[in-house]
Amino acid sequence: MREDILEQLVDDHLQLQGYFTRHNLKFKPRSDHLAFSKRHDSNHSDIDVVGFHPTRLGDDRVVAVSCKSWQSGFDVRSKLEEVTQNKRRGGRESWKYFRELVEPKWSEAFVDAVEAMTGTRKFTYVLAVTAIRGDRSLWENHAPFRQAIEGNPIRVLALNDMIDGVCSNLTTTVVPSQLGRTLQLLKAAGLIGKVDPSSIGGAAQQAFAAGGGRRSPSARSGARS
Repeated sequence: MREDILEQLVDDHLQLQGYFTRHNLKFKPRSDHLAFSKRHDSNHSDIDVVGFHPTRLGDDRVVAVSCKSWQSGFDVRSKLEEVTQNKRRGGRESWKYFRELVEPKWSEAFVDAVEAMTGTRKFTYVLAVTAIRGDRSLWENHAPFRQAIEGNPIRVLALNDMIDGVCSNLTTTVVPSQLGRTLQLLKAAGLIGKVDPSSIGGAAQQAFAAGGGRRSPSARSGARS
């Protein structure tokens, strides 16, 4: 089980939908980039989880997930203001928590890393957080962020979105992670798993809804009834 519970939940959520996953994919700006700074750009950042689905088509065939396990949750409007106005949080410039959405050389490196692993520059960028406070679409539709990652869609997912998603896909088959097995037992006990579809953010579900992605013709023809 991974130390970051949110990251493990993302992993379970993706794997239960048929994604292959990889954790901590490192990236940093090219040393020959015109804006490269040896002082500021020599250390790698990493993409927390990358998922690849072999039969889906479109932007959700590949997902690149950044996990922010902030106990206070994610206040969309406040965080957007912090990042765009270059405010500081905990003594650190807020944009650095989202450098791939703000700094062009880091944006390029992020997309390059996804392509190097998956063979495509088309993907869905997912921000996974503990709780969403406010309208997630403000972040998802912020034009400079979309432009930074070459027009790819952005989704914000909360912990409850993912727990609902995991529970809706759990069966009696033992799942591989300790967290998944814990959720499986809680669902069996009737403590969780009663999902109200209206409580799940529609925009977020476009990226992660079970079976929601378009499948290739070969996958459809081979699907079981």
